[in-house]
Amino acid sequence: MRAEYDRLQNRIHAAYVDKLDGRIDAALFDHLSAEWRRNQERSLRDIELHQNADQSYLEEGVELVELARNAQRLFEKQEAKEKRRLLGFLVSNCSWKGGELTTELRQPFDLFYQMVAAAKTKKATEHAFDGLNEIWLPGQDSNLRQGG
Repeated sequence: MRAEYDRLQNRIHAAYVDKLDGRIDAALFDHLSAEWRRNQERSLRDIELHQNADQSYLEEGVELVELARNAQRLFEKQEAKEKRRLLGFLVSNCSWKGGELTTELRQPFDLFYQMVAAAKTKKATEHAFDGLNEIWLPGQDSNLRQGG
């Protein structure tokens, strides 16, 4: 979107030079530059919408991580109706078979679960590398490991 804005700015500049050199008249320049400026304004609005969406996604992501972190505590405190709501938000499918409850978590909670399980396994095997992103692992701070 920024490239489109810059492309339009270059067109306006080139048309202005053409106007000064007498290759196009003032009326045509005014018409073209007005249209290009409207398109630039649209590009700027689109850029702003994307920046706001990025911020919103970031905030929602933090809220999801907090919910995942506190889900058990929240679940224990709630009444039955709210427990059902929370489970509906976290769990996409569950079944009771042979006396055992099996659940499938919704995204991104399934990823959180996998990361925690991998962290526990990793801790038990003395931090063997398994290709997982260590930023998500509890207690890890990549800023503390400078130089290895």
